[in-house]
Amino acid sequence: MLEDINDMLEHHEVKPISKQRHFAVLIPLIKVDDEIHLLYEIRSKKISQPGETSFPGGRVEAGETYKEAAIRETMEELTISRETIQILGEMDYIVNEQVVIRAFVGELKNIKLEDIQFNEEVEKLYTVPLTYFLAHKPIYYSANVKLEHEKDFPFDLIPGGEKYNWKQGKHAVPFYTLNEHTLWGFTASFTDHFIELLKQHKNRTKKKTEN
Repeated sequence: MLEDINDMLEHHEVKPISKQRHFAVLIPLIKVDDEIHLLYEIRSKKISQPGETSFPGGRVEAGETYKEAAIRETMEELTISRETIQILGEMDYIVNEQVVIRAFVGELKNIKLEDIQFNEEVEKLYTVPLTYFLAHKPIYYSANVKLEHEKDFPFDLIPGGEKYNWKQGKHAVPFYTLNEHTLWGFTASFTDHFIELLKQHKNRTKKKTEN
């Protein structure tokens, strides 16, 4: 039995225990008038969360990696070729009880914004200069997280019953208020974290130069 356990663990891919859905997104960088912009989509009325801002991306299909899913979804939604997408790397990801979302940063090369013919999942595209995010932080608002139990939940099987001290907390939700659009939720979280990583890198580089 110990031999089976050892063999099982040796070949086991570690992942969260709960059954989340797995998604991947691309944080696209594109040059607009020789300045680096982040590209965003407005989701069409034909799909879930219509009218919201998002990055290109979607669910990871069977047999593909997160990176492959991010590239495929971007190709489909923006109707661009694989050669147009240069993956620069992966950044930190989001995980909760419902989803795992991994994010990749990539440059859209040799293509202009006005030449992108997006598919039916996208209502429109817009871009924001990278310099804007370097100068502006989002506002974070708090939402209370509380457990709600079904009527048949077996309180009698746990110490304290209905008075059990369940852990509760707060969920911080970031918002960027742009001129014409509101950027919030997961997309704003990825944007803010990407900018923070870039600022940290620039600060480290500056300190090395000064030393």
